[in-house]
Amino acid sequence: MPVPAVLMGAVAYDPKVVTIWEGFRAWLRGRGLDFDFVLYSHYERQVEDLVAGRIDAAWNSPLAWLRAERLAAATGTAVHALTMRDTDQDLTSVVVVRADSPVRQVEELAGKRVAVGAVDSPQATLIPLEHLARAGVEVDVRRFDVGVGLHGDHVGGERDAARALVAGEVDAACMIDANHLAFVREGTLPPEGTRIVGQTARYDHCNMTVRVPESAGVQLFGTLLLGMSYADPQVRPLLDLEGLTAWKDGRTIGYTLLARAVDVGGFYSPDGRVTATDYRP
Repeated sequence: MPVPAVLMGAVAYDPKVVTIWEGFRAWLRGRGLDFDFVLYSHYERQVEDLVAGRIDAAWNSPLAWLRAERLAAATGTAVHALTMRDTDQDLTSVVVVRADSPVRQVEELAGKRVAVGAVDSPQATLIPLEHLARAGVEVDVRRFDVGVGLHGDHVGGERDAARALVAGEVDAACMIDANHLAFVREGTLPPEGTRIVGQTARYDHCNMTVRVPESAGVQLFGTLLLGMSYADPQVRPLLDLEGLTAWKDGRTIGYTLLARAVDVGGFYSPDGRVTATDYRP
């Protein structure tokens, strides 16, 4: 019996998404999987199409995973995290001040201006703001809504928050730890010009979400992804573009922080409806 085809959804947060998945498609088809992909302008429609069965897999942000899980449960179905990148595990967000700032700990940010990314960014808005709230710190939030609907994959808002910090427009900025380093490398933040005053607990990022039960095609898709080797010259450039060296088995233990932030902030309802009042992807 032939293996069923697999149609995957991905969000077009950057032109490189086309290059990545066209390359992966050729590689997967060369190994017997009838694979194709469709692109979405935002995660909300992608999640809805996955749960409705219009696509077989979704390359989801952590926020999209949470909504998929809730929507599926509300409709009597279920979803599963099939795979994730090695770089999706055990991340943190940081609260950063300028090196010349008198602020030494997050409690000293009470009442001060704090820059964050887009409204739907897990790493630069939702998780760090919930971290501050749990510390009892109320701040004056300055949000940079770039790429709304892309769940923070478009780091423009996160970068603009860093720029506002450098310009002295805010007292602190929130960002994922890897981007703190990346912004220094690219020159957005000056070398040794910032200091971390707060850091969240560890959390996980994206995963390849599929419906349960998995078809034979989806199972093969997962097996092939896990079998990709960084030593393979055909896929190594694609893995570099996608920011990983190996695919790992999906896990969901790293979404507790984001789920708490979503519930506290009222971003999604328990049944997966979009309830954030100022979120329009």
